[in-house]
This record gives sequence, C-alpha cells and structure tokens, in this order.
Amino acid sequence: MGLFSVHLEQKVMASSATMSVLAVVLLVLAVAQPSWADTACYSRLFSFGDSLADTGNYPFVFPNDTVSPGLNLPYGETFFHHATGRCSNGRLIIDFIAHALGLPFVTPYWSGKSVEDFVHGANFAVAGATALSPEFFWERGYAAAEADTVHLDQEMNWFRDLLKLLCPSDLSDCADIMNKSLFLVGEIGGNDYNYPLQSFMPYEMIQSFTPSVVDKISSTITNLIGLGAKTLIVPGNLPIGCLPVYLMAYKSDNKEEYEPETGCIRWLNKFSQYHNKILMDELEKLRKLHPNVSIIYADYYAAAMKIFLSPKHFGIEDPLEACCGGVGPYGVSLSARCGQGEYKVCDDPQNHGSWDGVHPTEAIYEAIANGLLRGPYTKPRISTTTNSCGRHTELLSSVEYKVIYDM
Repeated sequence: MGLFSVHLEQKVMASSATMSVLAVVLLVLAVAQPSWADTACYSRLFSFGDSLADTGNYPFVFPNDTVSPGLNLPYGETFFHHATGRCSNGRLIIDFIAHALGLPFVTPYWSGKSVEDFVHGANFAVAGATALSPEFFWERGYAAAEADTVHLDQEMNWFRDLLKLLCPSDLSDCADIMNKSLFLVGEIGGNDYNYPLQSFMPYEMIQSFTPSVVDKISSTITNLIGLGAKTLIVPGNLPIGCLPVYLMAYKSDNKEEYEPETGCIRWLNKFSQYHNKILMDELEKLRKLHPNVSIIYADYYAAAMKIFLSPKHFGIEDPLEACCGGVGPYGVSLSARCGQGEYKVCDDPQNHGSWDGVHPTEAIYEAIANGLLRGPYTKPRISTTTNSCGRHTELLSSVEYKVIYDM
C-alpha cells in the first residue's frame, strides 16, 4: 500500500528462565549489530517504491503540495520529532534495514546534490507512486489517474541519471558500485490498486491490472540486473484488508466478509495474496534466467499477518485502529485525516497497528523488518545470500520459511 489521494482517507508473558535466555540472545545481537564505523554488508542501499519507502522525496517532487501526509507533524513525532516526509510516526522498513546493515539513513534522491550525498546509496521512492504509468490507466477507462503520478519508469530514469553523476566518464566504472549494493525494489504496485479501489472500480477490472503491474516490476529488476545489480530484495504487498481506511469504506454487516481470526476484510486480503503469488512466480522465472544474481522475495504480507494474528505478542493493543485520524470507526473518517481538520492522535502510537489509517506505525515497520532480517519472511533467506555480512547473518533465525497463504 502507498499513499492515498485526498478522496478517501482514512505490542509476553514468560518464565524467568526464558527471560534470561532472551536477555542473552538480545545481548549477543546487540554486540553483533554493526555501527556506521564498521564495514557494512553493502557499500550502498538503493530503494524504489512508494510511501512505504519514501524518506523525503515527495516535497521535492511536489513542492506546491503542503498538506499531503508526511509533510507536517504529527508525522515523524515518535522518532525524529519532526516531519521528514515519511508517512508514519517514525522510521520505515528501509530505515531498519539500513541500520541492520551498518548504513545510515539513505539519502532521498531529490535532496542530494553531489556525489558525497550518495556515498551510502539513494532512495528514489515517492509517496503516491505507482508501478504503471498514468497512460496505462487512462487506456483502461480510469480517467482519474493523475498525469503527474510518479511511476517505476521515472524512478529508474532518476537512477540512471545518478549513475551518470557517480560515474561520469563511463557507466562501466559503476560495476563495483552495482556489485556491492543492495537494491530494494518496492514495495510498489499498491497504489495501482488503491486509486481505482477508492473509486470503487469493479474488483474484476482492478484484478486484471495485476499481470501488468508484476511485469513492470519484473522489467525494472531486469534493467537493474543489466546495469550490474547482484542482490535485490523485492517485497510483496501488505494485507490491505487490515487497513482501517478500507475497513471503513467497505464496512459490511456480512460476517462472512471478514476473517474471524483478525477482523480484516477477507476479499481484500485475498487480492493481496493474488498479487504476491503472481509476483513470486515471476521472481522464480527471473532466478532461472539470472542464476548468478540473488533475487530475494520479502514477504511483507506474512510478516504483517503474524502481527494481526497475535497482536499482543508484539505489544499492539489496537491492530485495526488508526492512531492518528478522525473519530469514526477504525479511527478514520471522511471529515478529518491525520494532520488535517479536527483530527486526533492516540497517546501511544506503538500500541497501534496503523498510524493514519493507510500507513503502519513505526512499531509495525520494525516488526516486519525484524521478520525479514532475523525471521522466516524472505525467500531465499537473506542469511544465505548476503555472504559479505559475516557474523551478522550467522545470527539470523533458522526458522524455515513458510508462506501464510491459503490459495
């Protein structure tokens, strides 16, 4: 999921022995955690995507928009204590991944000016971005697609421009940069569905977009490999049926439309699973075509569902209620949204699953990142592919990867 347009808004009990073991494990992990001064697993991190990964590009790309999510407090209040352009109360998955790899926060592409600004990589993600261009939607009858919507081809063009800055004489000089960098391709594609979903376009029509969305993600990966990328992480979509904004918009008296274990909307989560299955199948094809490249699927869906299935295990008291938003059901309303109108902010965002009805809280982002880095939610496991990470990867969980899909 990414940024919505303005038309529709909206944390274990254990024995003392167990706690002792846990304390030892945490101590070991803390000692092994690399600092910025240590040799990182990768020299750079490059990221593409939408508001789930945007760390500050949006205000540069759309300087005349001063009210969109992420641009003003209370966005950023928990960690940064000021708005940074991130659509949450704090850090995002990319921030936790960068820290785990010994890198500082990745520079938003549009905030950098010189080679020195991109010594640790660059983030090309923009809130509201889609995988496909506006023309794709216009041709299929969705006239509401805005002409200035950022899409994957644009982000890739920005990346090529950056390579020219980093290697002005010859792009082949960038081979070492590409080889030693980690590429995070997404999450992207959520907005290709969100925008028509908010217009209540027929589900069958929206579902027909999925092969094209995945094809665009696939071609972007292929282009990056062609430029020399060797390690890519490709996230799937989150369980959008658990988003407060959808729980409000598609509220139903029919109990069969909801998952009894989570209270999320069943058909919307099925749709996320459908997208992810198509994406995983495509990634398997790409692995066969590029056997010397590590293409890692990041299962955002399963990592998030683990939280929705056992929220209290993660300290989450209100998994389906927005911390910041209106006073309507699920903490969202049509008359107010986070940062605008007569909105309200909860006392402790870390107790909530959603920050603003659309985007997760920092607590959820951190739990998902931990699930990817130390848990079973990547395929193949990051620990089997990031060999340059040394001791850090040896500490990653050995839990067998399992997809929580019932398709």
